[in-house]
Order: sequence, then C-alpha cells, then structure tokens
Amino acid sequence: MTMSDPVADLLTRIRNGQQANKSSVLSPVSRLRGSVLDVLKSEGYIRGYETKKGDESEMESFQIELKYHEGKPVIHEISRVSRPGRRVYSKIKDLPRYYGGLGIAILSTPRGVMSDAQARQANVGGEILCRVF
Repeated sequence: MTMSDPVADLLTRIRNGQQANKSSVLSPVSRLRGSVLDVLKSEGYIRGYETKKGDESEMESFQIELKYHEGKPVIHEISRVSRPGRRVYSKIKDLPRYYGGLGIAILSTPRGVMSDAQARQANVGGEILCRVF
C-alpha cells in the first residue's frame, strides 16, 4: 500500500509512542525519514534510531528510541507544516522562529534536510517539513 505523506506518518508514530510512554517505536525505512530522524537526534529530541531488517514477509524499519526527561516526553509538540496538498516554502530571511527560538523547524533544502539553525548558518531556504518543540 502506498502512503501519500510518509513524514506525517513518522511524526504521528513518534507522537503516539510518547503519549503511550513507549520506549521505542517502529517506522518504515526511507531516505527522507532517515534524514528527519538524523536532525531530531542531533538536536536532542530522540535518543537515536537503528535499522531493523525484516524477514521476507516484513519490510525494513527504523526502531526509534524515544527520549524522556523526569518521566515526561522531551518533545512537547511535533507537527507537520508543509503537506502534500499545501507546500510551504520559505526564504531564509522569512523563516519563522518557533516558540521564540526554543523550538526548531526541519527544512528540506537543496543542501539536504536540516534544522532552521543550520539553514540560517548555511544561508539557504527551502520547504518547511515540520516544527518541533
């Protein structure tokens, strides 16, 4: 079965896993999802992730280790900004700061997927995939 929005599926799996106090969640493997997970890991929102091989009847999947601080999820809010029906692009000078700079935006740029701070440093804009706080 094809999926129209794999990034939204990834974010929903993380959100639901944290609401259920799971230590880890599974998500199908793709390059875009891996890039988003790399940014979440480098920014400290998840502990890490690894690729799990499935047998012949199962697909490969990422096992994402969720992060908690004093029993509460580190991620307070994670939401999709750009959707398949409405893409949201931003120049670097128009890139919004979420929660006064405490949250991050994850962007897909010509130089790859990166956080808004990395995009400002590289002086490159792009599609705003999601925001995390």
